[in-house]
Parts: sequence; C-alpha cells; structure tokens
Amino acid sequence: MTVKNKVVVITGASSGIGAATAKLLASNGAKVVLGARRADRLEALVTDITNAGGQAAYQVTDVRDAAEVQGLVDLAKAKFGGIDVIFNNAGIMPTSPISALHTQEWNDMIDINLRGVLNGVAAVMPDFTTQKHGQIITTSSVAGIKSFPGAGVYGATKFAVRNLMEVIRTESAQEGTNIRTATLYPAAINTELLHTITDEAAKQGMDQLYDAVGITPDAIARVVNFAIDQPAEVNVNEFTIYPTKQA
Repeated sequence: MTVKNKVVVITGASSGIGAATAKLLASNGAKVVLGARRADRLEALVTDITNAGGQAAYQVTDVRDAAEVQGLVDLAKAKFGGIDVIFNNAGIMPTSPISALHTQEWNDMIDINLRGVLNGVAAVMPDFTTQKHGQIITTSSVAGIKSFPGAGVYGATKFAVRNLMEVIRTESAQEGTNIRTATLYPAAINTELLHTITDEAAKQGMDQLYDAVGITPDAIARVVNFAIDQPAEVNVNEFTIYPTKQA
C-alpha cells in the first residue's frame, strides 16, 4: 500500500472531511500533519490518532496566511523528514444570492477557498519540484463543475480551483516534475460547511437538501486514500462524489 509512510499535510483538518481523512490515512500508515484554526479540535484528533497507533502532529493554521501554511509544511519536514502530499481542504460556503450583496462573505470565500489553496501550492512546490515527486489534492465542489443559483461566488472560487489544479498537472507533465494532482467535487456531504451560511433562505434550502440526502465525510476520505494509493506513474485527477440519493 503506497499510503503507508507517506507524509501528508491536511488543512481544514479539525472536523468533517479533513478529520475523517486524517484518521483513515493514519490508520493505513500515513504520517499526517494537521492544520486548522481550532487548537482544541486538532489536539483531540492527534490524541485519538496516536492512541490508535498512528503518527500525527498539528499546528494551528489559518490558510489565508501564507506564512502559517508554510509553517505547517515546515513542521511536516521537521517531524517526519519530508513531505509527499498536501490536501488543501480548508473552505467555507456562505452561499447567498448575488443580489443580497454579502460582500464580506465574498471576500472571505476568495481568501480561504482560493487564496488558501494557492498558499498551500506555494508552500509545497519548491520541495515537490526539487524532489520530482509529490501530490496536491484539493477540495473543490460540485459547484465547481455546475452553476447553482445562490452559489455564484462560492462556485466561482471552486471553478477557479478546478482550473488551477488542471494547469498544475499539465505544467508538471511538461516540466518533468511528476507532481500528481487530484481535485474533489463533493456534493451533499454532512460537514460544518452549512454552519457558515448566514443567509436565512439559502440556509433553509441547504439544510433541507442535506437532511434528505447527505452522507458522511468518510466517503471523501476513502477517495483521498484511493488517490494517494495509486502507483507513482498513475494520476487519477478528478472525482465527483454524489450521495446515491441526490438527483
């Protein structure tokens, strides 16, 4: 299993997809380095992983701050001797109609969902380029492949991530650096994303959808594990993950 002994940095790791992925990868022998803004959640997660026999470390990280993301990657190298994978998973989803003009939420989504991913890419690219291997996995959304009313700015950030990841894959192939990419397009996954919605009408609609069809973050964790577990010469680069019940 190629997951074993891989050093994997995960952002947005304190809950949901990030936490589920950390647990699964660690149980399969990966060394996970976890970043998020909630220290208590990270500490508890690392304790759970180490008590189960896994290897993990954490550092409080705000992905909007390039220096903090770099510090998380530096921790991985200092503690585990290198880095093999970054999972850019941190994100928020305060959906609302454009006409509602929640402009601060627009800026927050751009800073976290897009700039945060760019900060992750910048933090690992020098190492991945020098060592001529590495993997960048990023959480986009089905809103990054389809246009949904109420998700104009959220979708814009996720469409941008989709383009960014494909360009990284193509450029790496051209440059011979062997960097693999995987972009995830989750649909209704029951996480704390819904808690970031402040628009009452948007929240009501999303709550109804997720209550009816939502599935657990473990579904995404298994996809991440699968992507990492492929041989070095194989790049499985896009995954759309729907609940079976979701139309």
